[in-house]
Amino acid sequence: MPGLKLQGKNVWLTGASSGIGEALAYELARRGARVAITARRAEVLEKIVSEIRAQGGQAWSFRGDVTNLEEMKRVVADIEQTVGPIDLAIPNAGTHLFTVPEQFNSAEYLSIMQLNFGGILFCIEAVLPRMLERGKGYLAPVASLAGYRGLPRAAAYGASKSAAIHFLESIRFHLVRRNITVSIVNPGFVKTPLTDKNDFQMPFLVDADRAAKIICRGIERGKREIAFPWPFTWVLKIARILPDRIYEVLVNRCW
Repeated sequence: MPGLKLQGKNVWLTGASSGIGEALAYELARRGARVAITARRAEVLEKIVSEIRAQGGQAWSFRGDVTNLEEMKRVVADIEQTVGPIDLAIPNAGTHLFTVPEQFNSAEYLSIMQLNFGGILFCIEAVLPRMLERGKGYLAPVASLAGYRGLPRAAAYGASKSAAIHFLESIRFHLVRRNITVSIVNPGFVKTPLTDKNDFQMPFLVDADRAAKIICRGIERGKREIAFPWPFTWVLKIARILPDRIYEVLVNRCW
């Protein structure tokens, strides 16, 4: 797939107020992109924009909730009017919630699915028609290595990320014929305010700045999947093809 040189490109990034999204906003700007950032906390977005501009970068804030389709359509329209046509969209907003089936609550699962998966769908519905009209574009939604196979306490989170991976792999077949590139971003454990809440050992933990560099480099190279860190990625890729019985034994030993 063709890569996208970020210098001078208009990029829309959601979930930009913290974690991977915040680090990505700074890294994109450092690479010369014109960055439009979206999240629910307007004051945090404005602070990030001010800091990027102070460093010589170009950035704008557009508050919005990715679980609201009409808001996403409005945000895209505002970005294209203020900044210009969106060359690259990175739907990144998401969250994590430990789920315990012994205390089953379907609302928890649906709320995670609505944000992590539904948010990607709404962002794409808002931006894709404009890319199709122009005959070019790049989508790089953020999923997770957790979407590869079922893991303890990650039923809601993993299901939402698995849905995103499956969806993006499927639409890529259609969009590549329309000159729309789709990269799937699958991070492992990245040090963010979300992972700071984890009460277990996180193998191959990567800091957010490093994650942002890997993602930007992957986009510039046009990688179909931007998965990292590579040791953890390959462990989980192998786990995908293990027989269920062996996989369950290994997970139970580690859990």
